[in-house]
Amino acid sequence: MAFDLPEDLLEETFLASTGPGGQNVNKVATACQLRVDVFGLGLQPYAFRQLKILAGSKMTMNGELIVTARSHRTREANRADARARVIELIDRAHIRQARRVATKPSKAAKARRVDAKKGRSTVKKNRGKVSFD
Repeated sequence: MAFDLPEDLLEETFLASTGPGGQNVNKVATACQLRVDVFGLGLQPYAFRQLKILAGSKMTMNGELIVTARSHRTREANRADARARVIELIDRAHIRQARRVATKPSKAAKARRVDAKKGRSTVKKNRGKVSFD
């Protein structure tokens, strides 16, 4: 499910990059910082909660998702990388987690556990110094 990003919710800034590129890195701002207004996307509540978890520190208190791409040498490649990463994050947020069904051990299982503990206890209790009296 490829999510489509509305252009009016995006804000791109180009920064001086680090890494490969030689002298070009020092002269040209190739790193792309992409800011997305998450509130404006109109996500479902479960998807918004999951996106906050997945994004972690990339999500601001104002509901902005900030992704910085600087692994490529050109602006275009970094712009495409940042957009792809945002879309991938939003797509992953839309995947619903399976609900965990709470279970509890049966009486027989509890009894087996206690018997095993008692057995280990006696084994350990019988260890110790050997007296030759």
